[in-house]
Amino acid sequence: VQLVESGGGSVQAGGSLRLSCVASKYIYRSYCMGWFRQAPGKEREGVGSIDSSGRIRYAESVKGRFTISQDTVNTLDLQMNTLKPEDTAKYYCAAASPGCSGGLFAGEYAYWGQGTQVTVSS
Repeated sequence: VQLVESGGGSVQAGGSLRLSCVASKYIYRSYCMGWFRQAPGKEREGVGSIDSSGRIRYAESVKGRFTISQDTVNTLDLQMNTLKPEDTAKYYCAAASPGCSGGLFAGEYAYWGQGTQVTVSS
């Protein structure tokens, strides 16, 4: 499974960006997918995820501002509104094999994209 992200860029605080992720191979409904981010000097953290039942989870820091959507089983979008400078990071799309919990623990996800940079200026 290969994952390719797109849609990163630079924006001022309060602005919006939409990230997209496409899997090169058909991912069945039994997979979980998620978005993670990593800022310089910090650990990778979960942003949002969707499990095989369609349940979506968000990190507390992005609730109410970020929205995950999935048009097809092998795509995953992340709409980011009201961006803050602390959202600046490299954002990664990830997928976990069947049996996954669909949570925000990076260790559960075996497949990762190369990442796309998001920079929010104040």
